[in-house]
Amino acid sequence: MVMTTAAAFSRYADLPSLVGLMEGDEKHFEAAHSTLDVIWTLYDRILRVSPETADAPDRDRFLLSKGHGPAAYYAVLAAKGFIDVPTLRGWGAYDSPLGFHPDRTLAPGVEIGSGSLGHGLPLALGSALGLRAQGILRDDGTRPRVVVLVGDGELQEGSNHEAIAAAARLGADNLTAVVVDNRSATPPWPGGVGTRFEVEGWEVRSARGRHHDAVHRALTEPHPGRPLAVVVTTPSQS
Repeated sequence: MVMTTAAAFSRYADLPSLVGLMEGDEKHFEAAHSTLDVIWTLYDRILRVSPETADAPDRDRFLLSKGHGPAAYYAVLAAKGFIDVPTLRGWGAYDSPLGFHPDRTLAPGVEIGSGSLGHGLPLALGSALGLRAQGILRDDGTRPRVVVLVGDGELQEGSNHEAIAAAARLGADNLTAVVVDNRSATPPWPGGVGTRFEVEGWEVRSARGRHHDAVHRALTEPHPGRPLAVVVTTPSQS
């Protein structure tokens, strides 16, 4: 009997097969694969959220701002049991919960509707501040974490500039921005994309996308009192 549940596709090595179930050009192949390793590392080793705790107030939250290439995101959610694997085959169909842009009202485990670039980081900052204002803590006394994945190009949107400027001043240390740097920003950032965050008081680190241990280390070392930005180079650069 062929298994089609997440139990049969729970390893990193299974992700290409899961992405392959989604057919058509709308996968935005490059956009999807530039995020695959980071999203896997987050869900496999860092984020404290599961299908059973997807609605828990004290869950960690992952926001995909780079929402125009969600195939990798859907594949990881399927591998981790949020989405039934057979659902991937019908993605983008009129009756599918999996659209070409993620929809939080339809896709299990998805926190925001995204794809209109420039909105994810402001929404993440609002979520981080909202959790702080509500006083939501886990049993161990830590505050839930909000992680947003953005592309380097979309950081040129004005809403992102405002969020970057405000986050450190407000001490949003439960906020992490993962920037997938595929050098698509035009013109390029002087000194590299990380400098945009650094001058505003963020803790800034870098890692190569295919190196899961390096990504894990960059995302988990302490950064008290400051939000964290991790600049990740794409697989083609790694």
